[in-house]
Amino acid sequence: MNEPGQRVDTAMRGLLRSLFDAALRAADAADRLPPMLPPVPATGRIVVVGAGKAAAVMAMAAARRYGDRVGGVVVTRHGYGLRPGERAGAIRVLEAAHPVPSDDAVRAADAILAQVTGLDETDVVVCLLSGGGSALLEKPIAALGFADLRRINIALLAGGAPIEEINVVRKHLSLIKGGRLALAAWPARVCAFAVSDVPGDDPSTIASGPTVADPSTCADALQHIQRYGVAIPKSLETALKDGRWETPKPGDPRLARSTFQRLATPRDALAAAAAMARENGVEVIDLGMDVEGEAADVAARHAALTVEAAERGARAVILSGGELTVTHDGGGTGGPNREYALALAIALRGQAGVWALAADTDGADGYPDAAGAIVTPDTLARANSLGLDPERALKAHDSGPFFRALGDDLVTGPTRTNVADFRAIIVA
Repeated sequence: MNEPGQRVDTAMRGLLRSLFDAALRAADAADRLPPMLPPVPATGRIVVVGAGKAAAVMAMAAARRYGDRVGGVVVTRHGYGLRPGERAGAIRVLEAAHPVPSDDAVRAADAILAQVTGLDETDVVVCLLSGGGSALLEKPIAALGFADLRRINIALLAGGAPIEEINVVRKHLSLIKGGRLALAAWPARVCAFAVSDVPGDDPSTIASGPTVADPSTCADALQHIQRYGVAIPKSLETALKDGRWETPKPGDPRLARSTFQRLATPRDALAAAAAMARENGVEVIDLGMDVEGEAADVAARHAALTVEAAERGARAVILSGGELTVTHDGGGTGGPNREYALALAIALRGQAGVWALAADTDGADGYPDAAGAIVTPDTLARANSLGLDPERALKAHDSGPFFRALGDDLVTGPTRTNVADFRAIIVA
């Protein structure tokens, strides 16, 4: 590449990263939470609990607000907890595995339930929720052992089930999700604050809705399990068929003292990136934050839109978000964002003047050493010079090593937030 070309490449990479960083700033719960927190009750206790990738920074914000009047427990993903020198007062910050539950998730659920059990109507529970909470907070129903619960989670993730369906199943296999945390805290007042990572920002889907009513049913959960061919114990099938573990529904009086507020959403993140693009004189083509589907299929559609924009001579950025999926048999490394980026590069076939970024806003795409990847006009040419086969890598769902070899994996480390996937395609 000649020197002017190098300068253009550097500038486009820098713009992509600036758009991503703007999205992350818009999802910073530590800034948004303090003014929304309820006052300390006059006579009762205030207890902080929570789960998700933003749990540590939210707990620190709550501790600064309440001082020595507050205690509690939150759980976050391994590596997303308190850093050296950080403090959350008397709020314990635990860590557990994600996206597949571990024994640590059960211990966290037990600790949180212990915090809210035995409260009365003078007490206030502040519940801090964010993306990842469903896997980090787990306590299986009596009809299900933890090993089977873990296996069911793995099968649904590998089968490409959308997050809404996975969380319907999770709610009906859990003693803490689907409104059951609020039931445990009754009659205390429960104030939930959430960073959304799900399409539509449905409170009953974010972290599997531990403090809100659940409109889904045991029958829905069983239908999703059967749709993806997941084998389950007979005892669980029977329990779901007869509805014995049904979640609390809208109108349940035990949820009357529970409130829910969103702190940040995928739409906030996309809007921040769009504003930055416009400040740079770039047209914004906004596809929305609710894009779902197989990563490779979505990439093919977006490549077609990109070519159309290039052919009309646009200087534009195509923005989108949402949760993409990858259906696989367990092989390969790399998550849905890098698979999207690889499929996009293949579909663009070296289209001139196009740069793209696809990343998970939590900083971990499939496994924690990269948030996503960057695509450039010469991605395929550079891959060819290194002896890499993009088609083979895509078929094997092995996008991680592909982009690492190119030096185009995007490494951020834990962002300690999560507003789903972020994608930007620049047409220059």
